Amino acid sequence: MDYLHKKKRSFFIIGLLFFLSGIEYGVILPTIWKYLQILDAPAYFIGLGLSAFSFSGLVSGPLFGHWSDKTRTIKTIILYSNVFEIVGNLMYFVGYSKWLLLSSRLVAGIGTGAGSSIFGFLTRTTRPDERAKVFAAVMACRQAGLLIGPAFNIFLRLCDFRLGPFMVNKYTSPGLFMCGMWLLLQYAVALYWDIPPLDSPLEQHNVGKDEEEPLMDLAEVDGTLPGEDTCNSAHAEKKGVSVCDILRYIFHRPVPKPRFPPFYLSLFVFICFSPSPLAVEFLREEVVVLLTAQFITLFNQTALETMVTPLTQKNFGFDELGNSAMYSLCGLEVIGAFFLVRRLSRALEDRVLLATGLLVCCGACVWCLVFLANPQGGFAIKLTEFIIGVFLQLLGLPFVAVSQVSLFSKVTAEKTQGFSQGVRSSVGGLATILGPLWAGGLTGNLYVMLGLMLFLLILIMIMMALSYEKLVEPPVVQHVGSFENGL
Repeated sequence: MDYLHKKKRSFFIIGLLFFLSGIEYGVILPTIWKYLQILDAPAYFIGLGLSAFSFSGLVSGPLFGHWSDKTRTIKTIILYSNVFEIVGNLMYFVGYSKWLLLSSRLVAGIGTGAGSSIFGFLTRTTRPDERAKVFAAVMACRQAGLLIGPAFNIFLRLCDFRLGPFMVNKYTSPGLFMCGMWLLLQYAVALYWDIPPLDSPLEQHNVGKDEEEPLMDLAEVDGTLPGEDTCNSAHAEKKGVSVCDILRYIFHRPVPKPRFPPFYLSLFVFICFSPSPLAVEFLREEVVVLLTAQFITLFNQTALETMVTPLTQKNFGFDELGNSAMYSLCGLEVIGAFFLVRRLSRALEDRVLLATGLLVCCGACVWCLVFLANPQGGFAIKLTEFIIGVFLQLLGLPFVAVSQVSLFSKVTAEKTQGFSQGVRSSVGGLATILGPLWAGGLTGNLYVMLGLMLFLLILIMIMMALSYEKLVEPPVVQHVGSFENGL
């Protein structure tokens, strides 16, 4: 199979993984609130459940990212992460107690750490000018899952039977359903091939060629000295690269194997703000701005997601079916917004998209603070105000999500993209832990909850305005006489 076909198949599997993660979120989020109530869990347990899922992803993200930087592959990482998803969803299905349900989300969340490895992989296998489009397409796959996921609840809510000692009903069936979906993905990953990064000489030579065919036989290289005339070897020319090119690369441009500090040592010096290169990289102004944008947008998003289910139940009387329909419509809007961002990324810079998204999110937060914190009027007026607020919030999120991931991949070192993306996902994981906890305790005082969210958005907009000139891809230094120019 040639390189391009492998790349397309690899991207398809990655899209499928994000699609399933969206489905999982879409089938569990509308039902977990009532599931916890049946298990006699207090109200704050919905925040704990959502935060537990994010906490384990926060811990596993840098670990999986560092692993992918060391091996430069992600197939094994995906297989391992899927095991945690399978076990976690099986525990969710069993659900004997509120603590087992909480533990199930903690275990399943470990599997989300593979996302940092995947974004590192996409960074290494895409050009900077196409990166925003690729990231938008991958994120749109997750939103497609969020769109379709709630629709499965229409059928899952009809389940009412026993499977051995376990009861299968509308609350436990989402766990069993997702366990089966992740098992099927394990088979799909068997079709996946890891492909070399763009800076690899083999990748540059093998685009459009059969990657499984070796570049040259080892027997042709053995016993050949630098001084011997092998440049005109007919067999080497048939392969598309001469032995002389290989020898020139070996003797004139040695490339040492990248050295990676031990993970825990790197994390320790980062926390302690030591002057190590890894710590200094994450303390650069533009990186701090992007990580702050990641934290604030996800904090606000998860806080609103935690608030919306109790709010719709209180003001509109929505049940599981109503919430599922609402999440499906939200997913449809977000998919459209992602495709809009994908098209705009061809003409606009990442920082322009980021600024646009933050402005829309800020406007949405102001709207929610004015009209949703203390809704007035009849049912139709309340529902209209709620729809407008949710629409504005969801419209701005894809602009922020795609632009900050794309920019982050450009302003951080490529050789440690997996670890860097792991740090970024951990910052986001911290936000998705604190967001539900913040909102879960303030569902009855929306002025305080939404006021903090607006303050954070104004803060990141000020930070971005002060650092706007630095939010660009650094110039690439071209090396004369490199191996690539020799081919």
